[in-house]
Amino acid sequence: MGAIMLQGTGSDVGKSVLVAGLCRALLRRGYRVRPFKPQNMSNNAAVTSDGGEIGRAQALQAIACGIAPHTDMNPVLLKPQADRTSQLIVHGQVRGTLGSGNFRSARGPLLGAVLESYERLRGQCDIVVVEGAGSPAEINLRGGDIANMGFARAADVPVILVGDIDRGGVIAAVVGTRAVIDPDDAAMIRGFLINKFRGDPALFEDGYAQIEALSGWRGFGVVPWLNAVARLPSEDAVVLERRGFSTAAPLVVACPVLPRISNFDDLDPLKLEPGIDLRMIGPGQAIPGDTTLVILPGSKATVADMRAMVAQGWDIDIRAHHRRGGMVLGLCGGYQMLGRMIADPDGLEGPAGSVAGLGLLDMETRLSGAKTLEQVRGRALDADFTGYEMHMGVTHGPDCARPFALIDGARPDGAISRDGRVMGSYVHGLLASTALRDALLRRLGGASAGHDYDQSVEDALDEVATLLESHVDIDAMVALAMA
Repeated sequence: MGAIMLQGTGSDVGKSVLVAGLCRALLRRGYRVRPFKPQNMSNNAAVTSDGGEIGRAQALQAIACGIAPHTDMNPVLLKPQADRTSQLIVHGQVRGTLGSGNFRSARGPLLGAVLESYERLRGQCDIVVVEGAGSPAEINLRGGDIANMGFARAADVPVILVGDIDRGGVIAAVVGTRAVIDPDDAAMIRGFLINKFRGDPALFEDGYAQIEALSGWRGFGVVPWLNAVARLPSEDAVVLERRGFSTAAPLVVACPVLPRISNFDDLDPLKLEPGIDLRMIGPGQAIPGDTTLVILPGSKATVADMRAMVAQGWDIDIRAHHRRGGMVLGLCGGYQMLGRMIADPDGLEGPAGSVAGLGLLDMETRLSGAKTLEQVRGRALDADFTGYEMHMGVTHGPDCARPFALIDGARPDGAISRDGRVMGSYVHGLLASTALRDALLRRLGGASAGHDYDQSVEDALDEVATLLESHVDIDAMVALAMA
């Protein structure tokens, strides 16, 4: 059994996609592969087959391996819910919260849980492909580390360092990492990869050789800019700052980007639709007057994000949009915001309190009890769908008597307003269903192009794997993992 770990010179250097592509490339070579990330920090999560939650990137990597996601693939997940606190998920279940005051002391003891999961995965496969978090060069965070070198050394897993040439300074980033980290940590790094290269790789041959000479590490390849990444779900909200949109499509779908937005990959299937102009609305921007549909996505701190919506003036924009005859769809936390009131009396997602909602649905929500984590099947808008629930709280009120969906043919979910133009659901992943997406677009006066979202993801993973096969010394990486 073997293992290899990709760590980065910084955040957002492309580790998640490279791990997914490497997993798919190894699967195509006949290896049994498992992805693993010891510690993750993300509000984009997925529900697993064993009834827990993990980071969205590890769920994608599981797909790349041809297997169902499992909580062992991401044993520690931190979900930011305020500027200085995060919900702590261990082995898929809520374990409490971590704040800036206890983060360093609390994470070290979690190494045992991390190694338990890692050993279980090792027993199931030929190769474990591990993804680090952030960068080992963040030496101020080295004490108690379980995400990078703390894990690599405890599990004796060789590391390949990933540098992002697109952001500039990649020579300094790789060589500088060698200069600042502990020599014993540096000994775990066996080589480097250069990622996100645009143009002719021959132009970087001298730079590549200089990195090898100055770092003492061998290069494993230069990965070109991967266009297929745009068709893969993203885990990091930083991509929302860069996401563009077309202006030619007839139907405008607007999504306000709130501070604690979560599971925004729910909107990714709309990118397949040529008739949709998907606009992610950032702070300081108004919701466009030509919007056909407003989608409110999930939130890790619904009360705080509702207040942020009011601060941005988006509540006024959304009510005006509805008065003009526009439609609104809320998903999970976005569904809760559509009601009259959201109450968090126990402070489950931040300081205890309550806030008025948009009042577009006659219902209210109380955050309480255990988190619901469940993969579901159902029917909505006369179309079948699959998805998952991941939420705290109970919603009730007159509009819930008109449910958006029926789960397993019996259990009602969500609500629809009397005029039929405001809808909400607790289910994530609805729009991946081609039939349901078509039903929704027909209500907007359009129609789906009929693309299969799940197949689009599979095709993108294959495209990434093919490019890695052409530009990376995968044979050497396998030999390193098996050594």
